[in-house]
Amino acid sequence: METMSPVMLGFLGSLVAGLMTAAGALPVLFGRQPSRAVRDMSLGFAAGVMIAASFFSLIIPSLAAAEEIFGDGALPAAIACISILFGMGGVHLMNELLPHEHFTLGREGPEAASLRRVWLFIIAITIHNFPEGLAVGVGFGADGMSGGLPLAIGIGLQNAPEGLAVAVALLGEGYSKFRAWGIAALTGLVEPVGGLLGAGIITYSEPLLPWGLAFAAGAMLYVISHEIIPETHRSGNQNKATFGLAIGLVVMLFLDVWLG
Repeated sequence: METMSPVMLGFLGSLVAGLMTAAGALPVLFGRQPSRAVRDMSLGFAAGVMIAASFFSLIIPSLAAAEEIFGDGALPAAIACISILFGMGGVHLMNELLPHEHFTLGREGPEAASLRRVWLFIIAITIHNFPEGLAVGVGFGADGMSGGLPLAIGIGLQNAPEGLAVAVALLGEGYSKFRAWGIAALTGLVEPVGGLLGAGIITYSEPLLPWGLAFAAGAMLYVISHEIIPETHRSGNQNKATFGLAIGLVVMLFLDVWLG
């Protein structure tokens, strides 16, 4: 693995993380559906992993990379802040421009009556998953195995409950268990696309490294605030969801320190 290029590592790492979406959805094939409280706690865990990854694996390395290029002072902090805002704005723009549908909020984005409901769901999850693959790719592109492996493991862990949530929601919409699992698995395959893009840009353009790291963090933070946390608090399970978030955060922190 150490002999592979950062681009290949970024692609493979984000691919494995994306495949965890399919693994997480497997229980629906056997007729086992966890309670809403368990799903909300699992999604809270996913949010905690993403928050820790955003700060410890992306924002802090972004500041360090900017300081190496520009020295101490306000400029590295300004670069990180601007990039975070651009990352959040980029995902917001996709939310506005692409028609999609949330499981509880309903349709957002432009009117798309001609699109079948299933494709609206797929677009929504694509918007959600792409920044995660981008973050994994940027991590590998920035610092090889030590930079990308904690992110790949963390994102993979949080993809499992997301895959289960998608599959269960599709079952509720009347899809068969095999189709629900297949669609959930398919949504994870956008992550290696983001991973390849992130690793490629960072590997071949070193001055973009601090910008790319913080941009990926901003994109993930937007998803946490706009998608995951509101979803986990919608059914009165906020205490369980917050407990899951706390566990996810410390697990990702441990992985980042241990493996990074």
